[in-house]
Amino acid sequence: MATITHRKQPEKQILVENPPSDAPIQKLNDFYWTEHGEPHAIRRKLILKKYPHVTQLCGPEPLTKYIIFGVVSLQLAVAYHLRNVSFFTWEFFLLSYIIGATANQNVFLAIHELSHNLAFKKPLHNKLYAIFTNIPIGIPYSASFQPYHQLHHKYQGDEVLDTDLPTPYEAVVLSNIAGKAFFATFQIFFYAFRPMFITQIKFTYIHLINVVVQIVVDILIVKNWGWNSLLYFIFSSFLAGSLHPCSGHFIAEHYILNPPETYDPKTDAPPVETYSYYGPLNFFTWNVGLHNEHHDFPYVAWSKLHKLNEIAKEFYEDLPQHKSWVMVIVDFIFDERVLLYNRVKRISSKAVDSTKFVPEVTCM
Repeated sequence: MATITHRKQPEKQILVENPPSDAPIQKLNDFYWTEHGEPHAIRRKLILKKYPHVTQLCGPEPLTKYIIFGVVSLQLAVAYHLRNVSFFTWEFFLLSYIIGATANQNVFLAIHELSHNLAFKKPLHNKLYAIFTNIPIGIPYSASFQPYHQLHHKYQGDEVLDTDLPTPYEAVVLSNIAGKAFFATFQIFFYAFRPMFITQIKFTYIHLINVVVQIVVDILIVKNWGWNSLLYFIFSSFLAGSLHPCSGHFIAEHYILNPPETYDPKTDAPPVETYSYYGPLNFFTWNVGLHNEHHDFPYVAWSKLHKLNEIAKEFYEDLPQHKSWVMVIVDFIFDERVLLYNRVKRISSKAVDSTKFVPEVTCM
């Protein structure tokens, strides 16, 4: 039995009953529970043993900050262009979907790079630049993302600490075609709000700066350009996490789209729980498709993930991979075998205070 503390009502405890380790998943219609450790730490040790020089790939990528500046500038330019264009026009929608959503997905994942301190050497500089990067999203996001995301890396699959996992309540309600279509359309809200109800993160001065800067910028945009420009930012953020080709990475990274016919957690190793994608959309998304490589070495920047794959190719070439993020969304919605339960999950055994900083997972 796991106890989850409600963020706004600490006295309210949510109890989630875990299945026994030898219970058949077909009977439970539950997550893929396992007592096996997450695979990335194991593979990282094997790769480092065979190719110790991969540590040379670790560290910030100086080009990152300039690309971010260009994308933020592009979004500001389009927002200015749309200042007098009605929201209820094809021009507004198409620019929001084609340019805005793609650019804001790039912004989300730029913040992801910055959360791993991969643009500057000093963590504070990455945090502050992430606040600047946040501007086209329209709402403060960057300061909260980093601690939650580092928990996801350090405790992948943990029922309490990995807030990338759907909750049991989501899985019960949304594991049908209509529910999955709803989830895929509005998944940005699930990823934004789910963490706040699962694991509490301490509010810091970085969060305060993020909120203040974003509010000030939003006020200046509305005052000088009008509400349509701010609406462009927010609508672009929604579309970036909705039915958009680049948003397929959210589902593609850890959902099991080809579930095994049988699974016994007592005797079987868990299904592969991280999947990579090597297609062209990586160009717009900081190579986030190379997700096994990223989880194996979170301190290798986007620009060197292909090199990591090339060096340790035998560790990756036999892993299952996705060919299309668009088809990932389609299969997720319409394949009856694919449910929100299709995630590997681990009973939480860590006594971790999630309000404290979680150390970055490095190459070593």
